[in-house]
Amino acid sequence: MAHTYRLKRTMRASLLGSALAASTVLGTLLVPGMGLHAASAAETAQFDIPEQSLDDALIDFSVQAGMSVLVSDNLVRNLRSVAITGTLDREKALKTLLEGSGLTFELVDDSTISIKQAAIQKSEVEGRRLYAQAAPTTDANLRTPDARPTGFSVEEIVVTARRRTESLQDVPIAVSAFSGDSLDRLGTVDITGLNQMVPNVTIEVSRGTNTTLTPFIRGVGQQDPVAGFEQGVGLYVDDVYLNRPQGAVLDLYDVERVEVLRGPQGTLYGRNTIGGAIKYVTKRIADEPEFRVRASGGSYRQRDFVGTFALPLSDSFKIGGTVASFQRDGFGDNLNLEGLENGSKDILGGRLSMEWTPTEDLYIRLSGDWTDDNSDPRQGSRLTPGLLSGAPVLDNVFDTRAGLNNPIANVVNRGASMLVEYTLNDKIQLKSITAYRDNKSALPEDFDSLPTVDVDVALVTSDDQFSEELQLLYNSSKLNGVLGFFYMDANAFNAFDVVLGTTGDLLGLPGLNAFTLGDVDTETWSLFGDFTYDITDTLALSVGGRFTSDKRTANIVRQTFLGGFSELLGGEPRLPIATATDFNGSETFHDFTPRASLNWKPVEDHMVYFSFSQGFKGGGFDPRGSATAAPDLDGDGIAGAADPDDVQEFLMFKPEEITTYEIGHKGSLFDGRLNSSLSAFWSSYDDIQIPGSVGVDADNDGVAESFVGVTSNAGEARIRGIELELTAAIAENMMANGDSLGATAAVGYIDAEFQEFINAFGQDIADQATFQNTPEWTANIALDYNTPLTLFGTSGSLSFLPLASYRSTTNQFEISSNQLDQEGYILFDLSIVWTSDNERWQIGFHGKNLTDKEYIVSGFDFVNDDTFAPELGLESTLTAFFGNPRTFTGTVSMKF
Repeated sequence: MAHTYRLKRTMRASLLGSALAASTVLGTLLVPGMGLHAASAAETAQFDIPEQSLDDALIDFSVQAGMSVLVSDNLVRNLRSVAITGTLDREKALKTLLEGSGLTFELVDDSTISIKQAAIQKSEVEGRRLYAQAAPTTDANLRTPDARPTGFSVEEIVVTARRRTESLQDVPIAVSAFSGDSLDRLGTVDITGLNQMVPNVTIEVSRGTNTTLTPFIRGVGQQDPVAGFEQGVGLYVDDVYLNRPQGAVLDLYDVERVEVLRGPQGTLYGRNTIGGAIKYVTKRIADEPEFRVRASGGSYRQRDFVGTFALPLSDSFKIGGTVASFQRDGFGDNLNLEGLENGSKDILGGRLSMEWTPTEDLYIRLSGDWTDDNSDPRQGSRLTPGLLSGAPVLDNVFDTRAGLNNPIANVVNRGASMLVEYTLNDKIQLKSITAYRDNKSALPEDFDSLPTVDVDVALVTSDDQFSEELQLLYNSSKLNGVLGFFYMDANAFNAFDVVLGTTGDLLGLPGLNAFTLGDVDTETWSLFGDFTYDITDTLALSVGGRFTSDKRTANIVRQTFLGGFSELLGGEPRLPIATATDFNGSETFHDFTPRASLNWKPVEDHMVYFSFSQGFKGGGFDPRGSATAAPDLDGDGIAGAADPDDVQEFLMFKPEEITTYEIGHKGSLFDGRLNSSLSAFWSSYDDIQIPGSVGVDADNDGVAESFVGVTSNAGEARIRGIELELTAAIAENMMANGDSLGATAAVGYIDAEFQEFINAFGQDIADQATFQNTPEWTANIALDYNTPLTLFGTSGSLSFLPLASYRSTTNQFEISSNQLDQEGYILFDLSIVWTSDNERWQIGFHGKNLTDKEYIVSGFDFVNDDTFAPELGLESTLTAFFGNPRTFTGTVSMKF
């Protein structure tokens, strides 16, 4: 096995002194376009260099090729390299490592290579230093398998939060980033695992679903997934914005990294998002043929398989793909419907990509993905006995007596995208991101979770979107930034029945059904830009802005049927007995949202910043609203459905806006052994969109025979908070030669308060209102103890990875519920992972929720909070959905 040498960051430059006379030797490096000498190029070497930062890759190349490498720190900072393995000539190996970096190389002498840009400046030549030496050395600051450096430091994390590759510590934005490898080592199955790792963030599965996402960041989000409501947190897959939350609980496979940006995003991203953004970045195709498999098995008969391949067909064209299957029995059973389990998983997915580099300046990537979710429906756990049936509360919170299984649960997501990057010169790059996505889903949601047909909701959705984003990226020594144009044409359709069987029987209306259809088109375009200017070497100013135009066109239908399900949900064709809404309308919303930040580096490895940003989320029309309830808003003496102007004004809700001020510090201490990120923010949140539903007792007989949507711009709020994230390299060579201990920790505090909250009855209840899915405190701490261990004759390392996370009391809705609100709790996880040094094998054991804590993540509440009297249906619907119980999983990964 090739020995690998890593140099302590702060000591690398000191190797230059007596080794070379810099001004003499480097003066010979200015011959352009010069490759390795023919004799050198013909020599081959055995390479085994993993995908990593380019600076580490060049060190590995130096050792394995037997050559010294000269390079400027500024040239390789924040760049990544691909993996190379096998016997290759040295020139081809080095070209592969430098591919896409904008760098080239030339030979100084038979054993020394210089890395440079195509048009190198004198200042860069003077800044070069000896980067890596070919010959083994006894310097104490070199790390080998037998001697790690005394000055080891935290590994650098590279992100693209500002549309350019930067170190996480250099980005004046509150952002958390996790590599795909680190998420694999923690046994993180899907994107909701980030809920335990990021401060002031809630990422959970929507109530009554398996793969619909509900994310909140710093108190801003959207719990209701019905068509017509836009998400408060943007989710991006390879820079493609996902317009709808259905199917957005992404299983983590083939992931390069995940970034979570907190606060309004608009000047850097295609779609404006008011609360923050989650970026899911998939891996690019390897340059050498590769096949990887991962198999997992565990509790509840978990059976997962992921297979990935990479196949270069030429130097310029390669294809790659992944097939994944995720299977699991339910956490509980449906005690009423034979053959159905509660909380099961049955997902098949795949991704196929093609990458083509016809010239060194042009890169094209085509990719497609597909997911088919056939998991059994996930029903809730009743918190109170059935008021009508007397059904008791079940002992197991994952069991259900739900009687609804129409339609058959299924969610299918598909998408295709094309990325084109063209480099005009060393300063300007053009980028185009074209994408199409669609989704179809069918869900039976038994709100009351009982065999009786009390509040049974059958739902189908169909969504599609086309988007185009154009970017001009500019990078120079003093000015960096992006100009962009974004366009999206999207449609969201849903139809659902709310079958109130017990209520209908009481009123002599058998099979009473409140049917709702929403068909919403969104056409939006935006111009955005964000530029950073380095005023001095230590002071930089960023200024950006975005103009957005959102056009919302809606068709909303509310009807009452008898005889159970409507025709769209499998019932017989028939006429409704009443139509409360048959609305067609359109409205366009415009807004300009600026952003500015100033960052200063008073000393090396420390940065302080101040930022100002605004966010905007377009308005729309209440998808559950009742036209018959519209008052005479224009004073013409006509009210209700008879006046279309009144109906449009009544159903429409305005855009919401947020203004955020943030001050922060990012630093590295103790010679790179501790990285910290501290931010404090203050937000003014206006015209907050609050969706909801209430039962309607039209004839005042004490029985709600239907329901109506109540969506309003409730008012204003103030949100302030603090976030601290730490990463530490604590110690090494503690209990064994070559071992190490690292840690990460994060704490988030948020104080969110409504200053005005106008409810459906026109009352200001700001003193009673709470922020949903926004606990006051979030915290986590994780350790990473790593020690060398040889298994079956293969050298490797064994890691112990405990994780503890805390969330304080969490409110499920804007009005506190003693039964549904979750008190503070702690979750404990543990992963034990062995990885071979050649990264061919990885074996892991993962335990989640080790104390088997029962905790509520969402629910349905249709009862009076004081008396528990039903407000919809007759059984008293108060139903909770719980987070996953304790599970154990074993995983084996192999790379060919």
